[in-house]
Amino acid sequence: MEILKLIINEVNKILWEKNILVILLIGMAVYTSYKTKFMQIRLFGEIVKTLKGESTDGQKMSSLEAFYLGTACRVGAGNIAGVVAAISVGGPGALFWMWLVALLGASTSFVESVLAVVYREKDSDGNYRGGTPWIIKNRLKKRGLGIVYAISSIICYIGAIQVMSNSVTESVVGAYKLNPKLVAIFLSVIVAITIFGKSKKDSIIQALNKIVPAMACMYLIVVIFVIVTNISSIPLVFSKIFSSAFGITQITGGTLGGIIMQGVKRGLFSNEAGSGNGNYAAALADVEEPVKQGMVQSLSVFVDTLVICSATAFVILLADENVTIGLNGMILFQEALKSHIGWIGIPFTVLILFFFSFSTILGVTFYGKNALQFISESSKLNFVYKIIVILMVYIGGIEQNYFVWSLADFGLGLMTIINIIAITPLIKESIFYLEKYEQKLKGYVKINP
Repeated sequence: MEILKLIINEVNKILWEKNILVILLIGMAVYTSYKTKFMQIRLFGEIVKTLKGESTDGQKMSSLEAFYLGTACRVGAGNIAGVVAAISVGGPGALFWMWLVALLGASTSFVESVLAVVYREKDSDGNYRGGTPWIIKNRLKKRGLGIVYAISSIICYIGAIQVMSNSVTESVVGAYKLNPKLVAIFLSVIVAITIFGKSKKDSIIQALNKIVPAMACMYLIVVIFVIVTNISSIPLVFSKIFSSAFGITQITGGTLGGIIMQGVKRGLFSNEAGSGNGNYAAALADVEEPVKQGMVQSLSVFVDTLVICSATAFVILLADENVTIGLNGMILFQEALKSHIGWIGIPFTVLILFFFSFSTILGVTFYGKNALQFISESSKLNFVYKIIVILMVYIGGIEQNYFVWSLADFGLGLMTIINIIAITPLIKESIFYLEKYEQKLKGYVKINP
């Protein structure tokens, strides 16, 4: 076991601390943006339209539901804790680099999601299934590598479940001094009821259909209130963001590189573009046009970083510096929000963090189930997987298992490398479908309703 820990920690140091993944993801984002002629900006209006009027009957998933699923996995505790960390270490300028990474990364998400739709399969019930493992199997003819990716996914998701569960427990215990075991049991029961639920459509999807729009609206309403009540300070905040991102002080002080890296890292790891995670959601949507689903996943990247992460940042940057000085982590966010909306800021933080984390737990559980399906169709194995998920929710709630968290980083790192290797030679195929779709928009080809 000690040898395994040593190997995993050394691999993580190379991938994460040496910024290998950051370089790969940025390179992919810039390249796909160039090859698609910055479709995420050119076609933004069309991207938003893709969600309108999409609905399905029975067990099939609509584009909107795939959007909720993808957003649930991207939007989590990291949208609060990660942003707080980025600003604490890199200053306000880190937010600018998060924005830039989201704009570029949306094209990566588009490319990989188009491929996920093109190379997906149908199961015996006529429902779609797919993702990076299926791209690797059906296009590259390397099922073994697909299995490695699927296993890496499951390892990553199990770790992510523990991290999210621990975030909920820490937040509740920190605010109300409750017994961590009671919080962990409560969260485990809710997760168990949801993932073992019986319904016409998958119970996880049903739950996310309600949770994602509710939590996003609830959070944004509060943030809009904060912005409106501090509207006169908005120009100053933007001045801080841009001056910190490009300021002479940061350049001469040698800290500009740290500011950029904090923003880039948090942006990349928040929106997950390039890791292939969103491909599991994209492939399941009951749409025939691959480009439309690629656009849906691009929009999910925008929502994650440009909307939710920015909302967190503005809560902090608009707060009185005398209130937040010397604070960091969730305490910084809680006190900043409290300074805006009073005592209710503390319970609101606990509530929103619960929804963010709970939705992520459900989302990655669903992703892991699909990864497991690629490896084996056994219903017994699927049942065991769900039991493990519930156990991980409980264990994560009562303790911080740093080895499991290292495994999660290891799994995500391996996923990202395999995904980039797999989709890079296939980018031109996504471009082909994009060009064909744009011809439809121009009226050269009739668009199917």
